[in-house]
Amino acid sequence: MAESPRPTRWQCAGARWGRRGPALVWRHPAQGERLSPLTPDRPLSFTTGPRRDCVGVRRSARHTPCPAGAEVPAAAVSAQCPDCARLDRSYSVAADTRTDDPRPYDVYLAWFGPDLIKVGITAAEREGARLLEQAALSYCLLGRGPLMAARRAEAVLGSALGVPDRFPYAAKRTAREAAPPPERRAADLAALHRRARGLGGLPESLALTPFEPVHHDAAFQLDRVRPAPGLIQLVPEATVAGRIDAVAGPDIHLTSTDGRILLLDTRRLAGWPLAAAAADAPTTAPVAARERETRAPEGLF
Repeated sequence: MAESPRPTRWQCAGARWGRRGPALVWRHPAQGERLSPLTPDRPLSFTTGPRRDCVGVRRSARHTPCPAGAEVPAAAVSAQCPDCARLDRSYSVAADTRTDDPRPYDVYLAWFGPDLIKVGITAAEREGARLLEQAALSYCLLGRGPLMAARRAEAVLGSALGVPDRFPYAAKRTAREAAPPPERRAADLAALHRRARGLGGLPESLALTPFEPVHHDAAFQLDRVRPAPGLIQLVPEATVAGRIDAVAGPDIHLTSTDGRILLLDTRRLAGWPLAAAAADAPTTAPVAARERETRAPEGLF
């Protein structure tokens, strides 16, 4: 198929978590958007197209294609070109360029592993979807209030208690493969929740909430997560084929047709046009040894 400045067939836009669980998002310039559920034991087999293109900008329910149809690097985590990324961040809560958002926001504490608890904020209307996207194994809410009050609370926890707002994603993957039981996670969250509620300096407009832990063991099928030594590297005209074991955040835990336990990062899947492959096809995509970390000060989210 000849290359084109814009996608002319279905393009994968990564994974999305909803009330029914995770799904791959597909977009077509003429036919709109579709979802493919990512359920355990479902076969997953595809071949990537000749190039990976920018996915454009999505705000709320509206998607704007990349006007340049720009190509993006195969190995990049982001599937946006620099221009679309700048446009995306020009009116973004995450980038602090959308301070006029009138919606209520939740301040949460998210548990990813021992000594890996972060603070963050999410729009209350998302009902915890942000925590599923981030692959938090457990979480609790600290309070709810206006956007700037939530931001202030996030900053107070960071300065007064040293609670970070991000970790490297490699550390989350490693912790997920040997997760302690929910009771241990709940105890860690409860201790931090008590300390946070006792802080001075929290905004008065933030309504504090009682401790109610939420665990994602069932959503992520944690009992099916096995240590995966390899991370699939997507390149043009490469095939991935196997069976879905579990999905956590953006990661698909996969058993390939030759029996290998692998990880597929759907953030890197976004932007590729995909064609169906035979269910028993060999996986020809390169597989790299995983980076393993336990703790570091910086990361993706």
